Amino acid sequence: MKKEYLIYKLSDEVKNSCKIDNELFQKYGVKRGLRNEDGSGVLVGLTNIGNVVGYEIDDEGKPQPTQGKLFYRGYELDDLVEPLLSEKRFGFEEIAYLLLSGNLPDEEELEAFRELINENMPLDHRTIVHIIDLEGSNIMNILARCVLEMYTFDPNPDDISRDNLMRQSIELIAKFPTIIAYAYNIYRHSEQGRSLHIRHPKEGASIAENFLFMLKHDDYTELDARMLDLLLIIQAEHGGGNNSTFTVRVTSSTRTDTYSSIAAGIGSLKGPLHGGANIKVINMFHHLKEQINDWKNIDEIDVYLNRMLNKEAYDKSGLIYGIGHAVYTMSDPRAVELKKLAGELAKEKGREEEYEFLKLIEQEGIKCLMNFRKSRKPACANLDFYSGFIYEMIGLPQEIYTPIFAMARIVGWTAHRIEELNFEGRRIIRPAYKNILDRKEYVPINER
Repeated sequence: MKKEYLIYKLSDEVKNSCKIDNELFQKYGVKRGLRNEDGSGVLVGLTNIGNVVGYEIDDEGKPQPTQGKLFYRGYELDDLVEPLLSEKRFGFEEIAYLLLSGNLPDEEELEAFRELINENMPLDHRTIVHIIDLEGSNIMNILARCVLEMYTFDPNPDDISRDNLMRQSIELIAKFPTIIAYAYNIYRHSEQGRSLHIRHPKEGASIAENFLFMLKHDDYTELDARMLDLLLIIQAEHGGGNNSTFTVRVTSSTRTDTYSSIAAGIGSLKGPLHGGANIKVINMFHHLKEQINDWKNIDEIDVYLNRMLNKEAYDKSGLIYGIGHAVYTMSDPRAVELKKLAGELAKEKGREEEYEFLKLIEQEGIKCLMNFRKSRKPACANLDFYSGFIYEMIGLPQEIYTPIFAMARIVGWTAHRIEELNFEGRRIIRPAYKNILDRKEYVPINER
């Protein structure tokens, strides 16, 4: 039998071997996707870190839509972001300190923490050589492989004591920006023939400033850096139930090493249904700019969006990317903040007309989606709706949109890993799957 035919035959047989009747899930009370019938998540753990509020439970125990809220260690996101905006200062390191420790730092603690991050940003020369050898277009894969390689350079890679976990966490938070910037510069050199620059991070600069410096030298503004800083804050944490953080908690529950657990989280975030969605939104936006003649004509916008929902236009997926969320109902607080940031940046970049068009797409996209579904359940724009537009205005390439998400979320991942390994009564996470196949009698090979 030819090998090519065997692969086809095995693949064809999967059609039957993977078939499970839908009614069986209801019969056995299976929570597909760890989601209840009303769309809420199945409660599988407790945490002190992040809290995602998208609905309220009424007296009958049913979820009711509400304005979305996001809390970091008990502090509402708005309360953390607004002072940074008004004072025009960088805050990602401050939020990282909060998420790791549970407390906001005072000035002395924050300064020491910034210095510690800055000291750990440079890469081992062996890692730099490794990134050069790995040259490729998928920065997420390179990031995951570099994280796994860090295991070999760590003097205590398998030590899960609290002190060692904190050391590893700080080193990962500090090194992610450097790995991503270097990997993209090497990709740009090998794929686009551009000059290759390996810039050493600057002392005294924030993570956002250093990332832009390593990536673009001096081709960025102070507002660009502050917008990136706020994007990192907004994406740093989203509770224990999001797919990548849950992946980190599941793997951490086995007591595997930090690098294996974080690499697993990167693999989860890479998926287009998780961290890769912002690219879907910005590509859709470019398409709509070309297809819709009058960017202020609501009727023309509605006609085209309805064609998309009916799988007649764009990529014929039936989706309006960036609209809807698994938890948030009336609003996503991250999208609310990003919408304001996008407006401020659009003024500096002279892209107000595009910004107003994007806001109309959000407004009409929600309306068209709810009418299409004939549902009273509200929908809202999610984090991804404005993030890609902000990245684009800052001048960042699409190849690093999802890696930047990882650069922010590494804070939440490490905080949840530390918590998973340090609460009393911890157990390996091991849910159940019910086998529904009837027993078969073994047939000798010469009788098959």
